[in-house]
Amino acid sequence: MKYLTTIPVILISGLILHSCSGTTNKADAKAQEAATELTAIPVRVAALAKTKIARTIDYTATVLPFEEVNLAPSSPGRIEKIFVETGDKINKGDELFQMDRTQLLQMKLQLASLDKDLARLDTLLKTGSTRQQQYDQVKTQYDVTKTNVEFMEQNTLLKAPFSGIVTGKYFEDGEMYSGAPNTQVGKSAVVTIMQVNPLKVNVSLSEQYYPLIKLGMKATVVADVYKDNIFTGAVYRISPTVNAVTRSFNVEIEIPNKDGKLKPGMFVRVSMDLGEVETFVVPANTVLIQEGTNLRYVFTAENGEAKRHVVVIGKRFDDRLEILSDELRAGDQIITDGQARLIAGNKIEIVN
Repeated sequence: MKYLTTIPVILISGLILHSCSGTTNKADAKAQEAATELTAIPVRVAALAKTKIARTIDYTATVLPFEEVNLAPSSPGRIEKIFVETGDKINKGDELFQMDRTQLLQMKLQLASLDKDLARLDTLLKTGSTRQQQYDQVKTQYDVTKTNVEFMEQNTLLKAPFSGIVTGKYFEDGEMYSGAPNTQVGKSAVVTIMQVNPLKVNVSLSEQYYPLIKLGMKATVVADVYKDNIFTGAVYRISPTVNAVTRSFNVEIEIPNKDGKLKPGMFVRVSMDLGEVETFVVPANTVLIQEGTNLRYVFTAENGEAKRHVVVIGKRFDDRLEILSDELRAGDQIITDGQARLIAGNKIEIVN
């Protein structure tokens, strides 16, 4: 009987010991985890300071015609004659095409008749043989008809608004112009002309350069097909607004093209010298890139913690990079060593 009563005591003691052991292990694990969290990561830092650099910005762009016009009459009709072919060089005022002029001739006859009536009424008005009201009615009809004749003259015989080259001819003599879109840009036209001297390029610049860009500022343009030729352009138009989404603004650069080497559609590289500017330049290894993106960032030391700042990369100087950010200030302690192990908010220890 005594033997049987000792077994439960032994089992209960074992359970108590196991329970105490498990509690101790969990406590130790939590303590180790807390200790790990409190362990500061050693880093090296350097004070951010602005450096003077020669600011040159480089962009790629596509050559565009200085002006491009898709010429069409004001209303559908039959095309009598097209005087140009694709590739023809034209001067301002040259005749391009002529529409059917039957309606114009009728209006001219009506205008001639009204002109005679007006002259006769003018004589009668001076002798007092007619009323002013009748004269005014005929004069109004004459003025309206004359305006319509001038409008029809311009819209049945279309002339070049500038000197350039014909880049598109979409009809032949005798065909009907319907007014339906028939060009690559979805517009209707009988012919398309481009002004190719000068030409232009459009570049979209970061808003930080807005105070530095001035009208007349020179730009160097190099085309891949003419690597030995350097073309010089000048800023002739600056967008008055900044795009709120891209934080950029548009600049148009005029390029003289007297020899006709450059053609609309060519790929070019554009460089602009903005003079000396002060900016942040840091060792290249200081700048990290977020995996799977093109997002660049750096860490600074603030109150014993690592703080992350997104930056934009500017110019490269051998093993150093220009960084641009609205968050960074001169004197900030940027982390130059140990940053690869950090995430925002980590405790850090400066070991310089």
